[in-house]
Amino acid sequence: MQFRPLRAFIEVVRQGGFSRAARTVFATQSTVSKAVKQLEEEIGAPLLDRIGHRARLTPIGEVVYRRGLKLLADRDDLLAEIEEMRGLKRGALRLGLPPIGSSTLFAPLFAIYRQRYPGIDVRLVEQGSDQLEESLRAGEIDFAGLLLPVAADFERTLVRLEPMVALISQDHPLALRPSITLRELKDTPFIMFESGFSLHRIILDACRRAGFEPTIVTFSSQIDFMIELVDAGMGVAFLPRMIAAQRSRPAVSHVLLDEPGVEWSMSMAWRRSGYLSDAAQAWRNLVVEKFGGA
Repeated sequence: MQFRPLRAFIEVVRQGGFSRAARTVFATQSTVSKAVKQLEEEIGAPLLDRIGHRARLTPIGEVVYRRGLKLLADRDDLLAEIEEMRGLKRGALRLGLPPIGSSTLFAPLFAIYRQRYPGIDVRLVEQGSDQLEESLRAGEIDFAGLLLPVAADFERTLVRLEPMVALISQDHPLALRPSITLRELKDTPFIMFESGFSLHRIILDACRRAGFEPTIVTFSSQIDFMIELVDAGMGVAFLPRMIAAQRSRPAVSHVLLDEPGVEWSMSMAWRRSGYLSDAAQAWRNLVVEKFGGA
């Protein structure tokens, strides 16, 4: 059903005649009459009982008038909502962020976005990078903070590149070294992130490339808890240098990890062929503005 004939019909009923309706919709009386006739032909029944210069609703006309009022109101609401979303006054952004580094890298960006677009509902999902990648691919979120390399079906902007450090107790024989390899730590128990975290996979793959399987004392998703275990002499943990520096402990040494291909390369990624709403495009533009398009 087209809306223009329906609106003409509604106005004929509202204004009590074709001539008044024509003035309301800025058309000729003939145009309004043809529009009502078109609607009647589409429905297959007369909507108005024309008696001389007067017209009254038929029973079907009463239904069409009552339902038509709601249809036109819903259409107007729809167009208004779309216009608000295009103007970034309303909308939603689904943002997936990893627990590691988000407070430093993305909290300032989030604050800028909220200041620019206060009407946008930002829905945060906090998971490890590997889990976020699955959510992004499924279309459950618009963006995800992922460690490089990212899959070919994603586009991305590099946000931060950081070397990794080994966190070991100052009582450890290698604590005073300026740098260290994973193989030199093979006899030390590892304190690892849980399997949903990219750092779990990165460290484990690097150990296998170095020719050994690490002895893992525990898995955790809590950075502070992992550092407490290092402080207690339970083993070695691994963090990006930037994150480790924010959690300095007198009894815990930060030793640069000298291991090819083991870096913390955080990016903001989105689906290459996925639809991005205006709210999502505004986030992408802000990320590129802040961090560049590398």
